[in-house]
Amino acid sequence: MLKVENINVYYGSIHAVKNISFEVGEGEIVTLIGANGAGKSTILKTISGLLRCKSGKISFMDKDISSTEAYEITQRGLSHVPEGRRIFQQLTVEENLEMGGYMRSKEEIRETIENVYKKFPRIKERKNQIAGTLSGGEQQMLAIGRSLMSHPRLVMMDEPSMGLAPVLVQQIFDIIQELNEAGTTILLVEQNALMALSIAHRGYVLETGKIVLSSNAKELLNNDEVKKAYLGG
Repeated sequence: MLKVENINVYYGSIHAVKNISFEVGEGEIVTLIGANGAGKSTILKTISGLLRCKSGKISFMDKDISSTEAYEITQRGLSHVPEGRRIFQQLTVEENLEMGGYMRSKEEIRETIENVYKKFPRIKERKNQIAGTLSGGEQQMLAIGRSLMSHPRLVMMDEPSMGLAPVLVQQIFDIIQELNEAGTTILLVEQNALMALSIAHRGYVLETGKIVLSSNAKELLNNDEVKKAYLGG
């Protein structure tokens, strides 16, 4: 479904992503794990069109999207839940969801909002509340719900557990699994490597802009180097 081939991304003279290649198959949860500054968020921003790769190719559903505008990439069925949630703080919960469905008809937006409310009952309870007053966990649910408004085939999630209490982390990961079981493909960037690998099918380990290891999630969980570096083992 998604194919990244030998991409290189720079911030000015800093070579942030170095010749990276990986794939995400339909129906999979694939995770990118690595320390802060490894290039994980940069990769997601480049896939979603917020940054441009200097060289290499990104294909989604067999079409080259390397130079495609971000809004067109969303239209094609790829959505991005950014790090830090990035909800519209001053708008209500429901207005945030409406913004996520801006490309759709009023009827489709209404129907999709109802589907999001079924997945996130807590968000429904707060639909008229100003989004900036929600708890961290509720804001993360809203950010995921907003991403679903465009009917994505693939959702990229950047650090969904960041800053959340352990009980909420489990809840968010349960939601990610449920979305996947319902047919959504997931590309997950996450510092909580244990949680990410416990729900993923496959994983890639990044260090300073390069992929240093890739395997199925179970093998990575049992890999001594991964245990030492990311799992506290």
